[in-house]
Amino acid sequence: MKELFSPNATPRRAVFTTMVALQVLVLLLLWAFYPVQIFPSLGQVLRALGELTTGQGLIPELWASMTTALQALAIGTVLALLLSYLTALPFFRPLAYAATKMRYLTLTGLTFFMALLLSSGHEVKLSVLVFATTVYLVTGITSVILTTTQEEMDHARTLGLGEWRSFWEVVVLGKLDLMLEVVRQNFAIIWTMITLVETLYQSEGGIGLLLYKQNRYLHLDGVLAIQLVILATGAAQDYAFALLRRVFFPYSALTAAGQG
Repeated sequence: MKELFSPNATPRRAVFTTMVALQVLVLLLLWAFYPVQIFPSLGQVLRALGELTTGQGLIPELWASMTTALQALAIGTVLALLLSYLTALPFFRPLAYAATKMRYLTLTGLTFFMALLLSSGHEVKLSVLVFATTVYLVTGITSVILTTTQEEMDHARTLGLGEWRSFWEVVVLGKLDLMLEVVRQNFAIIWTMITLVETLYQSEGGIGLLLYKQNRYLHLDGVLAIQLVILATGAAQDYAFALLRRVFFPYSALTAAGQG
């Protein structure tokens, strides 16, 4: 137990898992027996979750939102990687710099212009999510690229590699694990935006529209139930990305341990 209260300690996995389980249990017990006045009780949220699942199509709506989110993530990642890697050429650096600043644009203005350019609600939703994903990913990916040291590039050149081959080996292949981490961290942005976009374009439904309806009629237990479902889904996807990183880039854990 002492290691749980020691600075910079690394508890054993079993100890840490037990600690987390106990903390969650305590929070659930407090929620069940000492509810906060402004929040629905645990029992009310569980009943609302059952009603949403059996009567209002929570699972299909969640699946619709998830497929849209994954589609936006895939397209945005490809665009962001392409734009970021092109910063190797000075000609494209202003474009990447401009893209990083576009993350300050508001959603309202984006949806208006997207609606003028595109024909269907799905295209508008997807384009807004792709835009947001791309500009945030470009910011993170270019930051990773900038961590490349001159020593790393010089080492590649001493091996007889040309400039493009050095860039490929050092930046593209050598930092793939960090790129995946940037994607993982920025996936949450899609989930924060998709609920609002689905509220504006309701033709395809989605978890955001279901949340909007619960909020509109002041069904606070339903609102909280949906929020918890979104939180659990995001946490599961976050864990999946971390698992992919450990599987495909096992050396990343050794690097992190060495830096710690």
